[in-house]
Amino acid sequence: MEMALELALRAQGRTHPNPMVGAVVVKGGRVISKGYHKRAGGAHAEISALKKAGARARGAELYVTLEPCCHHGRTGPCVEAILASGVRRVVAGMRDPNPLVSSKGLRFLKKHGIETKAGVLEADCQSLNEIFIKHITTGRPWVILKAAMSLDGKIASRSGNSKWITGDAARRMVHEIRDRVDAILVGAGTVVKDNPLLTTRLSSGKGKNPIRVILDHEEIVPLRSRVFQNSRSEGVIYVAGESMRLERRQALERKGVVVMNLKVNRNGIPLKRLMRELGKREICSLLIEGGSEVHASALKEKIVDQAYFFIAPKIIGGKSAPGPVGGEGVLKVRNALPLKNLSFRPVGDDWLAEARF
Repeated sequence: MEMALELALRAQGRTHPNPMVGAVVVKGGRVISKGYHKRAGGAHAEISALKKAGARARGAELYVTLEPCCHHGRTGPCVEAILASGVRRVVAGMRDPNPLVSSKGLRFLKKHGIETKAGVLEADCQSLNEIFIKHITTGRPWVILKAAMSLDGKIASRSGNSKWITGDAARRMVHEIRDRVDAILVGAGTVVKDNPLLTTRLSSGKGKNPIRVILDHEEIVPLRSRVFQNSRSEGVIYVAGESMRLERRQALERKGVVVMNLKVNRNGIPLKRLMRELGKREICSLLIEGGSEVHASALKEKIVDQAYFFIAPKIIGGKSAPGPVGGEGVLKVRNALPLKNLSFRPVGDDWLAEARF
């Protein structure tokens, strides 16, 4: 099962809205074939491994990180292929989290005489697919909040300058994270101030650009902004209020931008509602890159699952210099938002604090 987990991880960020899955065929204590799900619409891990095994699969054991599917989707049901292969035993790391199909695949196999077992390295298999699990059970994406700050908690100087707080290694890691997520979200202020591309730039040149989600209920983002370049091919979702000016909407749509209009509340765009809308578009993972007011809204609405805080060994100072989380904040320390599974590790000259909510 450890081998199957390693195989599944090779497709990180490439299988959504499907899960990452790895499979290994074993016979007589020897591995005879391996496979993993490479992309949505492609062969499932079990099919790939069984195809490589061929006739040798008869009487073998199949180890797979997720319960084999029993329904028709982009591809046929894996349980039928497993049955036809002659495999005698199937070991699944975890049951399918989809409440509509959970355990049905294993029951089908057992009904047709194949020995089954589930729950082997289950925690590892669940961790592997936490993004898929959240999306399939809630309809909302897994949300990561990312910020880069100085040791004294500043994301920019008092003049607004922020380039660059962290070093090359930390910035490379941010692009690796972008490569793995479906979408990246920023507020209008970030676009106006930095005019970013919000693309993925890896040294290999093979990075996948996430869909760019822009919050702009005040309609202040210039139409000439770089983020709207290649909107048709790369994907941009512009989120504004219901009273958005028609001429602005039409201008954005001519650029290939998807315009989404939501009813604005006193905090701006309702982020919980937005997460549901993004989930409907099969956006399973979302990286929030600020600024501080967007971070505050995301935390207040409790949409964040995971946080990456890059901390640079430098002091910026200044009472007017912004921190990573704006908003009103809490009145009492006892009401502070608690973090779980906090860990620290060096990234070049900087440190990364990673946590869950």
